[in-house]
Amino acid sequence: MLLSHGGEPARTDGPVARWTVEQVLALAPDDASRRAGSELGAAGPWSGGGRDAAGAVWGLCGGSGSTPYRTVVDTTGPAYRCSCPSRKSPCKHALGLLLVWVSDVSALPECAVPDWAGEWLTGRRERAAGGPSTAERLAAGGARAAGPADPEAAGRRAERRAERITGGALELEERLADLLRGGLAAAGQPGHAFWEETAARMVDAQAPGLAARVRELGAVPASGPDWPVRLLEECALLHLLDSAWLGIDRLPGPLAATVRTRVGLTPPAEGPPVRDDWLVLAQYDTPDGRIVTRRIWLHGRRTGRTTLLLSFGAAGRSPGLALPVGGTIDAELTFHPGTGRLRAALEGQAGAAEPGGTPPPGSTVTEAVAAYGEALREDPWLDAWPVTLREVVPAPSGDGWQLLDAAGGAALPVAPAALSRPGLWKLAALSGGSPVTVFGECGHRGFEPYAAWPADAGDDATSGTVALV
Repeated sequence: MLLSHGGEPARTDGPVARWTVEQVLALAPDDASRRAGSELGAAGPWSGGGRDAAGAVWGLCGGSGSTPYRTVVDTTGPAYRCSCPSRKSPCKHALGLLLVWVSDVSALPECAVPDWAGEWLTGRRERAAGGPSTAERLAAGGARAAGPADPEAAGRRAERRAERITGGALELEERLADLLRGGLAAAGQPGHAFWEETAARMVDAQAPGLAARVRELGAVPASGPDWPVRLLEECALLHLLDSAWLGIDRLPGPLAATVRTRVGLTPPAEGPPVRDDWLVLAQYDTPDGRIVTRRIWLHGRRTGRTTLLLSFGAAGRSPGLALPVGGTIDAELTFHPGTGRLRAALEGQAGAAEPGGTPPPGSTVTEAVAAYGEALREDPWLDAWPVTLREVVPAPSGDGWQLLDAAGGAALPVAPAALSRPGLWKLAALSGGSPVTVFGECGHRGFEPYAAWPADAGDDATSGTVALV
């Protein structure tokens, strides 16, 4: 089976800068792919390899069969194609080929593109240059092109879904009331099926956001001291979301957009695109049932905006969008409505990702907590807020860790979820007791670090981003 990245390629003029090993490994869809790709990151398994000045690399990798796998990567996307049967994107062969490219470029001499790689690359570059797409070529050959969607039919579908969500919200209110009348203690009994059954009902009501919050509630009972208090707080937030949906017509526009997003109706990106040089701060995947969500955090050099790109993978497939952590892309983003306007859609990339970039200016611990509090006032269901901490020192604290403001005074605990990650030890090693700049998410569970820079990074664009996830 052939794999390819779902996005369109970017035009680039002049030589393409090579990435770092960490930026390549950050593209891996999971740890298993990262390990397998590392094993193929030397010239030994490869033959027939090469590269061109426009940013393509290719090679043949021997496998268990008699025919080697054909792998080609367009680094300006990045985009990948491989003849191996893996459903992951990038597969281990694409990762291995990129690792050869960054560590031993002499193993991939600049030469003519072979036919098996050239056809795919030519199609991508035609689309980048504004050439006809596959669909347009088929239409030109006589195939009937699909017409525009019927707006009236789309409106009726949206109304029917809204009615189903309203029915689900009303049922959820009844179930929460029954739970409170019966006492929260019953929710902690073994085999209590309330949460999974209720989540399934919300899925039937086409409200995946409500279903996800119900499943999260199911993990609270018997999870530690004072769990009934935490469960009651989360039930109150869920009741607040239900009530907001049922009275959404009376809410201000931005808050109404936030409520729609929270129940599972994400409004499309709108407004003029914002072009900037965006530093890729972090990329990580979170599984949610059969869906994998990839989160990519960006920071605009000129606008100063921190924004989030989301992509999704289903049925064993990795999310399509992948960007090298620590790289900088010249791109246009269009933002989704809602309080905070954090989420955006990538509209177009004007050049290849360049290694290195100036870290965000950052704030103190006190300022970061205040920013989270301000965002929480606008969106009560917000779990965390992106912040960059400047001049903080990671240090042990009891059974956990904390980030101490180097100027003295404030400290921010590291979230329990981050304590078992190798990234925490990378952060401690980078610091060595000295102040560092750290990007992550600040929330009610603490701070989750995703990227870091040494304190002397300053405006030095060659200072690499240290990925912590």
